[in-house]
Amino acid sequence: MDCLPRELVPEILSRLPIPSLVQSKSVCRAWRIFIQDQEFVDKHFKRMTDNDPSFILQIIGNPIQNQLYFGDFSSHPNGGNVMITKKLTIPPLSNFHLVSSCNGLLCLRFTHPSFGLCIYNPFTRDYIELPKIITENPASHHGSVLGFGLDPTTKKYKVVEVSYKGITCRTLPRRVAITSMRQPPLTAAYASSSIESEVYILTVGSPTWRNLGRFPFHFMWQKSQVLVHDKLHWIYYPDTINATDLIMSFDLANEQFNEVPRPDFISSDRRFRELVVLRGCLSAVSSDNEGLEIWVMKEYDVRESWIKEFSIGTYVPRILQPNDQCESSNNSRFYLPKRSIRILCQLRSGGILLEYRNKALVIYDPHCRIFHDLQVTFAGISTYFRIVVHVASLNWIETT
Repeated sequence: MDCLPRELVPEILSRLPIPSLVQSKSVCRAWRIFIQDQEFVDKHFKRMTDNDPSFILQIIGNPIQNQLYFGDFSSHPNGGNVMITKKLTIPPLSNFHLVSSCNGLLCLRFTHPSFGLCIYNPFTRDYIELPKIITENPASHHGSVLGFGLDPTTKKYKVVEVSYKGITCRTLPRRVAITSMRQPPLTAAYASSSIESEVYILTVGSPTWRNLGRFPFHFMWQKSQVLVHDKLHWIYYPDTINATDLIMSFDLANEQFNEVPRPDFISSDRRFRELVVLRGCLSAVSSDNEGLEIWVMKEYDVRESWIKEFSIGTYVPRILQPNDQCESSNNSRFYLPKRSIRILCQLRSGGILLEYRNKALVIYDPHCRIFHDLQVTFAGISTYFRIVVHVASLNWIETT
């Protein structure tokens, strides 16, 4: 490296994978300072986002559920549908669940009895345990959804938790106009409803959570967060069970909720069952007996920019078929509920990465309409796993 022009060293280092960069910090003091510089960290992360994403996987089920794997198939030397995985060091915590990923950082939730939260970088091994939410009656909360992201104005990370109690989807209150979370408590009519929810937010580094108040709608729980344009997104139920599902965003900068326009031209008998990010665009997944449809919002917050970009037919991965029927990939005898299929991301090749029943990964080629089972190279794949899209980085959180 001493023989290279000085300006080439940053270019070379910015192309290294994260594990190699972590090792390079030990070369000398100058390299360590340079690699930890935030400008370099941002440059490296931007370069990584232009590639196919990587993934964090967690095995579900005892005795190995407290284990994380880093998965990446874009760098496989022989090409093909293979995901290379590497076992990661985990923080010294009790049992936890993998919740979400943002800018190379993971949000982990401790399991019973603590139900605390932790932010963790699995490559630098830095982590911070977050303070717990203090409520008047914590036992009354029956469920929650979480979101984690970066406030673009303050460059501080925030965690959002929406807590519910007494949820009955068939008796939700009628739709109300939402302009801001900065509003007085609900009226008596809403207070007597079967649903009550409260929004809590924590700026990471602060000692306490803030309560943003109550609101009269119910978010659909989602396996992975949807963060687009510095806003978290959920599908929500504003009305009865027969109402149209709508999309709500939460702006991490001004901490306000706003409704996002949905496509008007989607058929009335279809419902959104999942939100996802495809190549930086907010996308929504609907389904019927014929398969899945993916609608993509090409220009954010513009109703007319929604288009139906993908239609994905039925398929059953080999690992989910009976052993004596593995050769019949599309045999109609094997029924797989659409709710057990999850869209993960779109690859640079145009293929769609799908997860089936927390157990199988499949790449769908929308041009040839062909499914390819993905081989994952770690022991234990025959069991179930959680997976989140993850772009590895050297980012860390300033706690002051």
